[in-house]
Amino acid sequence: MILLIILLFFYSSVSATSLYARLENGLARTPQMGWNTYNTYSCHPNETIVHSNAQALVSLGLADLGYRYVTTDCGWSVADRLPNGTLTWNETLFPSGFPSLGRYIHDLGLLFGVYGDSGIKLCGSPPDQAGSLYHENIDAKTFGEWEIDSLKYDNCYSDAATGYPDANYSPSVSPEPRYSIMSRYLQALNRPILFQICEWGIDFPALWAPAIGNSWRIGNDIIPHWRTVFRILNQAAPQVSFASSGQWPDLDMLEVGTEVFTIPEEQTHFSLWAILKSPLIIGADLTSISNDSLAVMMEKDVISFNQDIIGTSASLQRRWSDDGYEVWSGPLSGNRTVAALINWKSEERRLTLDLPDIGLQYAGELRNIWDGSSMTVVRTSYTSKIAGHGTMLVELGGTSPVGIYPSELFSSSRGDTHTFAPIYARSSSARYNLAITFAHCLSTTTHIIVNSVPEAVPNSTCHVSVFVTLAAGSNNTITIHSVPSIKSIQVQEPNSTYYAGDTNFTLSGSARIVTCGEGFCQPVGAKIGYLSPNSTAAAHIPATLTGDGRKYVEIDYINNEIAFNSSWGWGSNSRNITIGVNDADPVLLEVPLSGRHSELYGPGRGWWDTATLGVLTSGWKEGLNKVVIGNEGGEHGFQPYAADFVGLRVYLGADEDA
Repeated sequence: MILLIILLFFYSSVSATSLYARLENGLARTPQMGWNTYNTYSCHPNETIVHSNAQALVSLGLADLGYRYVTTDCGWSVADRLPNGTLTWNETLFPSGFPSLGRYIHDLGLLFGVYGDSGIKLCGSPPDQAGSLYHENIDAKTFGEWEIDSLKYDNCYSDAATGYPDANYSPSVSPEPRYSIMSRYLQALNRPILFQICEWGIDFPALWAPAIGNSWRIGNDIIPHWRTVFRILNQAAPQVSFASSGQWPDLDMLEVGTEVFTIPEEQTHFSLWAILKSPLIIGADLTSISNDSLAVMMEKDVISFNQDIIGTSASLQRRWSDDGYEVWSGPLSGNRTVAALINWKSEERRLTLDLPDIGLQYAGELRNIWDGSSMTVVRTSYTSKIAGHGTMLVELGGTSPVGIYPSELFSSSRGDTHTFAPIYARSSSARYNLAITFAHCLSTTTHIIVNSVPEAVPNSTCHVSVFVTLAAGSNNTITIHSVPSIKSIQVQEPNSTYYAGDTNFTLSGSARIVTCGEGFCQPVGAKIGYLSPNSTAAAHIPATLTGDGRKYVEIDYINNEIAFNSSWGWGSNSRNITIGVNDADPVLLEVPLSGRHSELYGPGRGWWDTATLGVLTSGWKEGLNKVVIGNEGGEHGFQPYAADFVGLRVYLGADEDA
C-alpha cells in the first residue's frame, strides 16, 4: 500500500507538464498513415493476419501513398510478464515473436507499430494481458529493443482509486500524468517512436497531449454505424484549431472497406478525416477489400489534402440542421482552399456551396474530387449533385476574398450600364454598403444610378459608397449606370446588433441565468441554461422590414454534452437549439461541442466556452419582432435540454434598429 501511495504521488507530481509545449521528436510532420488490426479483427490478431495485411499494403500500392505504419492492436500479449519483468507476446498467436514481426514489417519497407496500455491490463482483457502502468521504464526499453516505430497507448484498467475498471470516463485524476511518464521514457531511447495517445477524449487532451505525443484521440471509439461520423465530427469541432505539425487530432481508425458504409458514406468519412488532419489508419482486411473501397483510400487528391504541408485543419462553417447538410472548409498550400459539403440525408440531391460561406467570392479553378469534374471561373456559388450521405469535396484555386466583385469577372456591360451578378447576401437588408471603385479618379462631377437610385459623385473621386438593398441568397444583381468605367465593387454586409441572453431576454419555465467565471461565456459573462422543451428565452427586437423578411443571425451557444457512455448508442455530442421569429416556424440548429477545457477539472468543466453558428431566419416584420430561443421538439430528442444560450447577433443594419 505504501508503494502504491508513493507511485500515485509520483504520477500526480508530473502533471505540471507544460500545456502549450510541443513534443519535438521529428515525427508526424504530417498526419501518420497506416493500418491497424482492430476494426476488423478486434482483440484477436495473429501473425498471419499481420503478415498478410502488411504485404497487401505494399502489393496494392498503399505503402507508396504513405500508408506505412503497421500496428498490432489489443490481443497480442499475455497476463504474466517474464521473470525479468519484461512484456512478452502470446506464442500461440505470434509463434515467431514480436522482434521477428518487426523485422518482417521493416523488410517490406514499412514501420512497426505496437499497442500498449496506460493501465494495469490491455483493453480487451480478459483473457488478461499485462498493461504498462507502473512498468513504463522497462516497457519503453523493451519496445526500443524490439525496434518499434510507433506506440498506440490506450486507457483501460487505469484508475486506481476506483479499482482499475475496464473504462472510467470520469476518473479520479487526469490521465495526463500516466501518458507523460511513458512519453518521457520513450524520449529517453535512442530510437524516435511515434507516440499515439488514446485517452478517448477524456480531460480535453488537446490542451495537454501535444506536449507529450504526436496525436491524441479526440473522443470515444468509432463504431460500425453511419451515425458515428456525425458524433465524431461534433466532438472534433472545438479541437481542430489545435492541429499542427507533429500534433494531430485523431478521429479514430477508418471504417472504409469494412463493409459497414456505402461508398458515398465511405467518401464522406474519408474526406472529413482527411481535411480535419486526422491520422489515416486503415482498419479493413486488405486481403479481401473491394476495389471501390480501395479506390476511396487511394484517392491521391484527398490524401494530399491530409498531408498538405501547412497542416491547418478544416473547420465547421455553416450547418443547416432542418435541411440536412453542412459545410466545412480550410486552407491549403499554394493559396488553395478545400471545402466539403456533407449531405446528411439519405437521398441524392443537388446542393449549392455558396463561396462566401467559406470566405470566398470567386475561384478561377474548382475541382470536384469525387465526381471527377472541374470548372474554371466559379462566381459566388457552385451546385452539384450529391449522393445520399455523400459529400461534395472541392478544391478551389485562384480565389478572391468574399465581397470583392471585379468588373472583368462579375460585370456585363451595355453602353454605360454595368450589371454585376451574382451578388451574395446572408441577410435581407436595405443597409448593404456598396463601395464602387472607378477605373480612374473622376476629373469632373458626375452622376451615377445604382439600382435606379441616382447618386452625385464629386470631382476627384476615386471611390464612392452607397447603400443598396439585397435579398438573402446568391441571386442578387446590382445595376450601375455610369459613364466613368468601373474597376470593381465591394459589398459589405450590414452592421449587426447584439442581444445578450442575460439582459435582453425574458425567461420562462426552467430556464435560468447562470453567471460564469471572469473571461468566460463570452462576450457577456453569463448564459441561459436549462432550456427544456417547455422553457424559452424571449426578446422583442425592432427591425425595419426589407423584402422577404429573412434575417441572418448568429447564435452564441455553449455545449459540452460529451458522448462517452452514450457513444456506443445514439449519443451525438450535440444539443439542439431553436430560434423562432413571430409566427414563422422555428429554425433548428443542432450544435456541436463548444468546450475547450477539461470536462473534469477545467473552468466551468467546459460549460463556459462559447462557440458561434449562424442561421437564416424568416418571419421578420416592421417594428417589434418576438424572437424566441428554446428547444422546440426537444422532448422527442436524445437530449431534452437545449444548448446553453449566451446571446444573439442580428444582422439588421445600422438604420434598421428602432
